[in-house]
Amino acid sequence: MQITSNQSPKASDGNVVPSSDLIKVSICAATYKRAEPLRDLLESLNNLTFTRISVPTIEVIIVDNDSAASAKTIVDIFRPSFRWPLRYVVETNQGVTFARNRCIAEVAKDSDFIAMLDDDEIAAPQWLEELLINQKRFVSKIVTGPVLAIYKEEQQVPDWIRAGNFYSSHRYETGHEMEVAFTNNVMFSTQLLQTLKEGEPLFDHRFAEKGAEDVYLFTRLHKAGYKIVWADNAVLHEPVVDERMSLKWILNRGFWGWSCHSLIETELNPSIKIQSIRAIKGLALIFIGAVSIGPSMLLGKHKAAKALLNIFKGMGTLSGLMGHQGNWR
Repeated sequence: MQITSNQSPKASDGNVVPSSDLIKVSICAATYKRAEPLRDLLESLNNLTFTRISVPTIEVIIVDNDSAASAKTIVDIFRPSFRWPLRYVVETNQGVTFARNRCIAEVAKDSDFIAMLDDDEIAAPQWLEELLINQKRFVSKIVTGPVLAIYKEEQQVPDWIRAGNFYSSHRYETGHEMEVAFTNNVMFSTQLLQTLKEGEPLFDHRFAEKGAEDVYLFTRLHKAGYKIVWADNAVLHEPVVDERMSLKWILNRGFWGWSCHSLIETELNPSIKIQSIRAIKGLALIFIGAVSIGPSMLLGKHKAAKALLNIFKGMGTLSGLMGHQGNWR
């Protein structure tokens, strides 16, 4: 992807409530064999509210990465009463990048923004409004927000998992400038697509199987000068499934995440100085985890889990520096 540098103008007055008149947003989600979560997602998108700005023009695009079109039934159920135009397509090439790039290909030519989220998430009513408001307020082509974990009433959730809050995003003050964003909650200007060469995909297919295609994309955009702004009230919720409620999953995910950032940083900023600093940070995380694991045992399992997580994050950092990306699935 050819990315040109961008310098954003000064942000507008935060007290001014911006208008979204004539704004068109394409909401995109890739799905794969998640019928029940997709149902909840579509229901939440149907309940979006706009109380501070004019209602934008919205289209919703669902790309099914299952060649058997398993999500079609759910989409067809919603379509007659759905508030927004709802498009459903099947992408037979397997892999997250193929599905996400198909989303981009399906976006209307006159769309101003693309908002992306996952098929197992639930949008808070004000989610899109907050993204639009803060895009205007901070004059940023990329806006991102938190994904917060929720549990079903019938789930048996261990106390240490609740206490550790392992599945929710770290939160920042609205307006905080980020170095990266993720497709589980992001909105970006379609003007960014103009940086692509003809036939070039937005998401790099090298990450089709192991993910982190979004880390690669938005890290590159940030390095090219595009501002990424945090909107803390643009909330999405993600139910935590039973299969993920284990220490093994938490540790593997930590290893994978930090290996991805390290691997991508190695490619995009191959400076020996930068890589040395990252190596030191990785070793520091391992050291901090190792020395704190004993005392943390006295403070509860969630504290011990966080100590172990630091070790796995540190190992992931070093793994990425050596060119190896972890696998959390």
